[in-house]
Amino acid sequence: MLQRILQSVAVDRRIVPLLKRKKMYLKVLYSLLLVLIFYGIPSTGQKKKETLLSEKVGQLMDWTGKRSVIRMNGEKFRRFVKAPPRNYSVIIMFTALQPQRQCGVCKQADEEYQILANSWRYSNAFTNRVFFATVDFDEGSDVFQMLNMNSAPTFIHFPAKGKPKKSDTYELQVRGFAAEQLARWVGDRTDVQIRVIRPPNYAGPLMLGFLLAVIGGLAYLRRNNLEFLYNRNVWAFSALCFCLIMTSGQMWNHIRGPPYAHKNPNTGQVSYIHGSSQAQFVAETHIVLLFNCAVTLGMVLLHEAATSDMDIGKRKIMCIGGICLVMLFFSWLLSIFRAKYHGYPYSFLMS
Repeated sequence: MLQRILQSVAVDRRIVPLLKRKKMYLKVLYSLLLVLIFYGIPSTGQKKKETLLSEKVGQLMDWTGKRSVIRMNGEKFRRFVKAPPRNYSVIIMFTALQPQRQCGVCKQADEEYQILANSWRYSNAFTNRVFFATVDFDEGSDVFQMLNMNSAPTFIHFPAKGKPKKSDTYELQVRGFAAEQLARWVGDRTDVQIRVIRPPNYAGPLMLGFLLAVIGGLAYLRRNNLEFLYNRNVWAFSALCFCLIMTSGQMWNHIRGPPYAHKNPNTGQVSYIHGSSQAQFVAETHIVLLFNCAVTLGMVLLHEAATSDMDIGKRKIMCIGGICLVMLFFSWLLSIFRAKYHGYPYSFLMS
């Protein structure tokens, strides 16, 4: 009896290690099961998505290596921008550069866009997180229809995740198309900071040097008679020109770089006056400059008619001409103001 008990105890001693190992294996299997439940088993579909994404990024990088701005048509847009998977952002300028479209603004905006893309391509900010592309109306009209777009140029940011929001459309009419303004907008939308590097432009220094040379030459030729420097009319005219240029908005154009005018690529209608009080066109500043000049000329004629010693008939003609100039062009200036500041209640001669 005692011998049987001792034999059973010996068997139990051999079984105990086996049971401990079995429990350890069960714990490991249980842990693996939890990992698979939470993270999933890598499927063939996921591998295909990763492979497709790698191919798309590689293709975009290859195109970018050749040209900083990728030219897209409808097929490329649907494949690389609309279709998943995508872990990169795309900045697209929708434009109409063909000569028959007669879009001068599109050409100016394209030049600034190329400067921005080249600054990104050849700088430390270069990354595969963002790409720059263009879609021309004549090469991708189906894309314009897909997005319900009826104007160009237009800049839109397509984020890596989700659909574009309202802030992903660049406010061209407000901010202008200067490369520096576009760079700030791209930085806000993608967190990719681009330092704009412009190619050297010697036109400004050359024109300034030529102007100084002309002034110096005239002063040298008249070195024995410099009384014109003390002429009050010359200084008055120069100051008047400076004031008219500054009050017409030329400095705003220099800072913001707005388009000269806006042309609808579908209707062909050209707008020279911007409809918002927060922006303007270059053509608008020229129009305002001419109107201000006409009003100023009218005031000068009225002053001369009242103070000069000319014949009374000529003074009457000058007075009538001055009144007509002031009334007509001031009315036009007021109508432009009403068009930009909607709800302004006052008008004169014309609404």
